[in-house]
Parts: sequence; C-alpha cells; structure tokens
Amino acid sequence: MKKSNLMISLIAGMLIFALTSSAYAQDWPQWMGINRDGNVTGFKAPQNWPKELKQEWKITVGLGDASPVLVGTKLYSFSRQGTDEVVLCMDATSGKELWQNKYAAVVVTGPSASAHQGPRSTPTVAEGKIVTLGVGGVLSCLDASKGTVVWRKENSSNLFPAFYTAMSPIILEGMCIAHLGGKDNGTIVAFDLTTGNEKWKWSGDGPTYSSPALMTVEGKKQVVVFTEKNLVGLSLTDGKELWKVEAIPQNRFYNSATPVINGQTVIVTGQGVGTKAFRIEKQGDGFLPKELWNNTELGTKYNTPVIRDGFLYGLSNGRKFYCLDVAKGLTMWTDTTMNSDFGALINCGSVIMSLPGNSNLIVFKPNEKAYTELMKIKVSDKPVFSTPVVSGNRVFIKDAENLALYKLD
Repeated sequence: MKKSNLMISLIAGMLIFALTSSAYAQDWPQWMGINRDGNVTGFKAPQNWPKELKQEWKITVGLGDASPVLVGTKLYSFSRQGTDEVVLCMDATSGKELWQNKYAAVVVTGPSASAHQGPRSTPTVAEGKIVTLGVGGVLSCLDASKGTVVWRKENSSNLFPAFYTAMSPIILEGMCIAHLGGKDNGTIVAFDLTTGNEKWKWSGDGPTYSSPALMTVEGKKQVVVFTEKNLVGLSLTDGKELWKVEAIPQNRFYNSATPVINGQTVIVTGQGVGTKAFRIEKQGDGFLPKELWNNTELGTKYNTPVIRDGFLYGLSNGRKFYCLDVAKGLTMWTDTTMNSDFGALINCGSVIMSLPGNSNLIVFKPNEKAYTELMKIKVSDKPVFSTPVVSGNRVFIKDAENLALYKLD
C-alpha cells in the first residue's frame, strides 16, 4: 500500500511538474503569438509588482523592429547587421548563439532610413521551419534547427511598399502565406513550405503593414488580409476570394493593424477611420460580411488591439490606452496619459501588458470601468518597436538593437 501511495505521489508530482513546465515554457512562434491574437497562457502575476526587472542577459543582435519568437528552448531574432539581414537562433536561457544565416539586404532610404533600417516583419516558426520576410521583400525559409536554406524567393521585380515590408508571413497546413508586391500591385501567395513551389495566388491590392490572420466560418478556413484598400477573406484551400470589404485609409495614413478575429467576427482599426466590426456569414455557396458596429472615436496607428472577456483593449492614434465593448463597439474608457504611436499589447490573462515605443513596460488591469496601472518600468534607453515575448515569468524584449531576457518575479 505504501509503495502504491508513493508511486501515485511520484506520478502526481511528475504531472504537476509537466503542467507547470508547459505553462512556463509556452511557445510564441509568430507575430502576436500562437493564434495571432496576442494571448498568453500560463502567466502568473507576482503578488507584488516590482519597481525594476531582473535582467538575465542582454546581447546585441542588430537593427530592426521585428519581434523575437520563441519555440521550446530556442529563441529567434531577425535583424540587420551592417549590409546584411541576419536570422539568429539562440538558447533562450543563456542567450548563446546556436546558428545564424545572413544575406545581403537592400539599402533603406527615405523617411525610414534613420530610425528603421532593419526588418519589421516578425519571423514565423512551424513544422521545423522558420520563415522571414526582409525589408526588400526577400522571402526565406530555413531549417529551424540548423539554419540552412530550404528555399528563398528573391524579389526580382524590386516591388515593396513605400515604407518597406512589415507584413509577417503565416504558416498554415504546410503552406507559407505572404502578401508580396508594391503599391497597387500585390499578390497573396501560398508557397509549399517544403519545396517553395506556388500552391495558389491571389492578385490585387498591394501589401500594407498589417499581417494575415486565420478564421473559420461554418467549417471553412479563411485567410483574412488587410490590403491597401480592402479587407479580404480568401479560401485557405485554393486562395479563392470569398468576400471583400472596402477599407480605404484616410488622408495619408496606412492600414497597419492586424485584423482581430473573434469567432465569426473580424474587427479592423486604423488611424483616422476608427474601429469597425464585421460578422462573416454563410450565404448560399458564398460568404457575406455584415457590419455590426462602427466606432469613429477610436482607432489605432501602429498596434493591434487584444480582446479580454468581451472587451477590446488598444493604444489609440491619440497615444492613449482605451477599452471598447466588443459586442456593441461602445467606448468604455480612454486613459488620459499619452504614450507613443507604437505600443504592442498582449493579453496575459489577469493583466494586459504593453510596451510602447518609449520603452516603458506597462502592466494594467483589464477592466471595463477604468484604467488601472499596476506597473511601469523603463526597460531600455533605446526605442522599442517590437512585441515582448512572455513565457512563464520570462519577458524577452527586443529594442532598436539589443535583445534581453528579464525575469518578472
């Protein structure tokens, strides 16, 4: 009996360890996390929020705004070093480099040159591969364990958006899907992840600074893409256009936020156009987008909102945190403090975490009644234009040039 009880205790202990380890080591394999919704699982808020964070390591990885990604024990970054764009694979615990792959990159000129010379597109890791999109439109697929090139698509047409690429590719069902091209001349292409062969292609508007998302309606998987002038839904199977909504930016603004998927509802936002919600409904053999609401008061500039318990939290183009009701689109509150144009948000469950461009890591309580700040800590003397990666009590932060691991105890 004692041996049986001991065995049960050991098994229970191993199970608890496995569960806690899994929560601690949650992957963040692409832009906006596992499901591209900014949601973190397994985060446990500290009893008392610290006044500073413990830095475990800090290394210089190069210039760029691409967010790091985490898969298992490996951390990946994509940046510019000199004239090259470099993919780095590191041990997440120590920051030690495991491998690197680089190629010559285009020279960044114009308004982006001074502060944004490196990649803005976040890598995607899946099925043993890592896919990157360089500022000049070079699409690469590498072996995630070795760094060797599986395939690479050079941008022979030399087409890319006015401020270079910022769309982060998505990997779905053995395909890498990316929006390529330049102004008024774009293609959304699905490449076979193993061979690089084209599986399907949609031609139309040029790419924006938004990234594709996945939604399922009546069992039909759809790739939702925010283009230059439209919001479109494409069949994941063959790239067929299933529905389209006009979404023309106002003034000289651009579509930059990733579509927020909430079941059969798509929420889109942008500077000067506010925030809108559409329900995608099955109609006969096709699909019909039905507008649910339109909040003209609040829109975002360079960030994507997140949903928590029926409410949408974001950083407005007025540089202030806000909360909207997802069901009706009503403004619940807008904070009075100004932050910056950019400010990535992630939903950690009990808290919302944000990292505006002013490098203040901010934690606030998700509550529809008022903004309640729990922590604000300066994490870098350089600007930050990437999304932090949270896994357990670990926070990986990429500033303009460096990548660091912090502990939130």
